[in-house]
Amino acid sequence: MSQVKLSRPARRATLVVHVAASASWLGLTLGLLALGVTAATTGSAVTVEASVRAMKLFADRLLLPVAFLTLLSGLALSLGTKWGLARHRWVCAKFWLTLATTTATAFALRPAVNSAVTAVAAGGPLPDAGDVLFGPSVSLSAYVFMTAISVLKPWGPTRRGRRLRAPVREPAAAQRAPL
Repeated sequence: MSQVKLSRPARRATLVVHVAASASWLGLTLGLLALGVTAATTGSAVTVEASVRAMKLFADRLLLPVAFLTLLSGLALSLGTKWGLARHRWVCAKFWLTLATTTATAFALRPAVNSAVTAVAAGGPLPDAGDVLFGPSVSLSAYVFMTAISVLKPWGPTRRGRRLRAPVREPAAAQRAPL
């Protein structure tokens, strides 16, 4: 099966988009964690409300677009370059972790932030500090891990990658030189 390769300018542009989106996702998550720690440790109701409202803004407006941009640009790079999506274990790990963290952002992190904002805006205390700390902590750990494996490229090729990399052998009759 032949693979469609990105041209050098397209590969470079896609790589810049992917690195910028990934770094943005990591930075947004670090910001969410800082806001969550502030909300969980302050004694000021005003500061708690400001912190969770800022978290909601990040979660509602920025996280999912950046997550999808990271996922799509990474997919384009893997399918349009020699790395392939299923040729190297580190690429597979990054793909599945990116998909999992994108899903968790949509269905766990955002709802937790939204429920914290609802409770605090109604005049109540922060319902559970873990709600605003757990999601960003797990996400940040995943992004740092994905950054490390992007740089280190551990674990070698997959079985499919080894098979595709193996030289194609000619039949024995074709290897003999004519007389």
